[in-house]
Amino acid sequence: MESKQKFTPLHRFLHWTIAVAMTMLLITGFLRLFWMNKHHMASIIGSKTQVLGEEEMIVIAKAIREPMWEWHIIFAYVMIFAFLVRIIYMVFKGIKFPNPFNKNLSVKERLQGSTYVFFYVFAFISIVTGVSLKQGFFPELKDPIETVHKLGIYWFPLFILLHFVGIVIAEYTNKKGISSEMISGK
Repeated sequence: MESKQKFTPLHRFLHWTIAVAMTMLLITGFLRLFWMNKHHMASIIGSKTQVLGEEEMIVIAKAIREPMWEWHIIFAYVMIFAFLVRIIYMVFKGIKFPNPFNKNLSVKERLQGSTYVFFYVFAFISIVTGVSLKQGFFPELKDPIETVHKLGIYWFPLFILLHFVGIVIAEYTNKKGISSEMISGK
């Protein structure tokens, strides 16, 4: 029996590219905010030496985490590219998720559609705020833009959890094999 291809190679490539980019952005963002926070690292440096002043220790801390932060920037560009291609792809191929505002759909389908809307809206917000911070747009709004951008630390894991819950529900209800389809395309 010949199997029909459900997810195109481009669809799967974009899905996995976004998944990897989101994971790397989450890891590098988490590290910068918590374990590799410049003040935390400066206090560790300060606990090992009395020779350096606070400013010097912060400069060293920033230099230590700089290569890690470069990866955040690289994966941000990957995410922006994949997100834009995904939006263009959806416009030309048609949106492939249920409309969460359609009252004729089941609660499960509306929840699925809501999760997609949640993802695209919050990804767009993260991209816009990240680009604004990187390019120095709206310097008078830097602090609130940075606060909104840092909320990605919380919405990324929430989306990932919702995504996996949705996969499990789909696998055990009417979409058995959807995980295999996203991997193999068939």
